[in-house]
Amino acid sequence: MPAKLKVAVVYDTWEDSEAPVADAPEPARRPARKRPRRRPKPDHVEIFEALEKLGHEPSYYILDGRESNLLGLAKSDADLIFNLTESYAGDDTRDVHLAAYFDLLGRPYTGAGPHALHLAQDKALAKKIFAFHGIRTPRFAACYRGRLEHAHDIAFPLIVKPAREDGSIGIDAASVVHSVKELMERLDYIHETFDSPALVEEYIEGREIYIGVLGNRNPEALPPVELDLSRLPEGTPKIASADVKWERNTEAYRVTKSALAEDLPEAAARALEEAALGAYRALGLRDYGRVDLRLTPKHEAYVLEVNPNPWLSSGAEFAMAAKKAGRSYAQLIAEILELTQQRTAAEAGA
Repeated sequence: MPAKLKVAVVYDTWEDSEAPVADAPEPARRPARKRPRRRPKPDHVEIFEALEKLGHEPSYYILDGRESNLLGLAKSDADLIFNLTESYAGDDTRDVHLAAYFDLLGRPYTGAGPHALHLAQDKALAKKIFAFHGIRTPRFAACYRGRLEHAHDIAFPLIVKPAREDGSIGIDAASVVHSVKELMERLDYIHETFDSPALVEEYIEGREIYIGVLGNRNPEALPPVELDLSRLPEGTPKIASADVKWERNTEAYRVTKSALAEDLPEAAARALEEAALGAYRALGLRDYGRVDLRLTPKHEAYVLEVNPNPWLSSGAEFAMAAKKAGRSYAQLIAEILELTQQRTAAEAGA
């Protein structure tokens, strides 16, 4: 077990944020379109408790867009930052800058660096990298207000989503389109609502599978977890929409759940593992991450996207897979800390 560390558990605040931690700054409110979270207990609280159990000295730091909070973190005596941020000042695209700030401070921090965060966030660019490495991903086009940035010869049905959002923001039942008219209407919605390029992908029929990856030089693929979409209402596309992930008062939320995918043939499991590890390495993720895939009835694994620093709640997919692989929640948090320390030491000695 590593020596006792002072660990800053750094997180951002949300529209539906929980009551602030004692002695923590009053959290700012996120813009209304930002997603709520499925979390009976916030992940930063669980991680804080796990760190205490491991014998470390954790402290909370909230980053909500105020300069004073950034300065407070810079002046802290933390040995290591456990980075749980996903936005800054309500902007999901600025987590890249927070990682760069931690680099400027010279503080070791868990998870992806700015480079990997940027690549994962730009879904069209990530897919080009996947294609270069021979990693199967749906054929796609990227366009913004009439200008094609990239285009394969794609065929309906298609799924249309913002190219630079995560957490299923901008994805609902109307995202799957079957005609040029529906496609044009959805493109207009994405451009007007998000002022963002739209990613237009071929819709892949199949199972929604998540593969957690843990490690650096020799990363390990954790057991597959499936988001079961089979009970969605008739006529609803089998996709992980915002309703499925976040909207507690919808039927889509109530009838979907994640569970270990234990019925996969060996060939399918191997295809998923190889695709996930390839995507993780291709985007330069560190310490831990999650790869979202579609598995077709022919057992072809398509990488949809890569998630650096995925949600670490004990009830979330990543911890579920780690538990199946023999790790308790505290052991998972300890391993992420150890990976961060080993990587930092190797980088310092390079």
